[in-house]
Amino acid sequence: MTASIGPVKATPYLWPYDGSVPVERTALICIDWQTDFCGPGGYVESMGYDIALTRAGLPATAKLLAHVRSLGMLVIHTREGHDPDLSDLPANKRWRSAQIGAEIGSQGPCGRILTKGEPGWEIVPEVAPVAGEVIVDKPGKGAFYATNLDLVLRTHGITHLILTGITTDVCVHTTMREANDRGYECLILSDCTGATDPANHTAALHMVTMQGGVFGCVSTSDDVIAATEV
Repeated sequence: MTASIGPVKATPYLWPYDGSVPVERTALICIDWQTDFCGPGGYVESMGYDIALTRAGLPATAKLLAHVRSLGMLVIHTREGHDPDLSDLPANKRWRSAQIGAEIGSQGPCGRILTKGEPGWEIVPEVAPVAGEVIVDKPGKGAFYATNLDLVLRTHGITHLILTGITTDVCVHTTMREANDRGYECLILSDCTGATDPANHTAALHMVTMQGGVFGCVSTSDDVIAATEV
């Protein structure tokens, strides 16, 4: 008998809307757990932000990863970054990063900032992919833009998404909005996400709960684990 998840204690409704979902139709998406965003010497630290805030969700995410791997759930990791020749880097994005002292493509303590193949671009060891897990490389904030993510999900028959990663207010939120517009039932986990500003983290989660769950629901990793039936 296959494992299922739900109903999960969540806000503003018990997730998912359809009561429970087989693991085979669910995917865990781990968004941008890269050194550039949560490691020493990476892009975020180079901009002057406290990486303790972006690293806050790592322990819970690692615990959840172990749980869903034991169930055989599809796990997808994303990495934001640009080609070494920067041909896919919009001029305004490059300009903005330069203004804050961490120009994308320039040399930093972890190699060229947000550039494919560099140490800073890699996913941190705590939640690194294992053999058989999908990695989606993206040039923008949302994981659906200019990637094969939607094709991968539909090929696997996925209808429900559980989201972890960084940052809550930027890449995770953008991906959740994109997924919702494509009909996926989404759950974002408050203890498996983080932002460079605590107020932004809180606000991003609150936005999800408006209008009866405008983009889905908010919960925690413990509640997801507790709602698993094998």
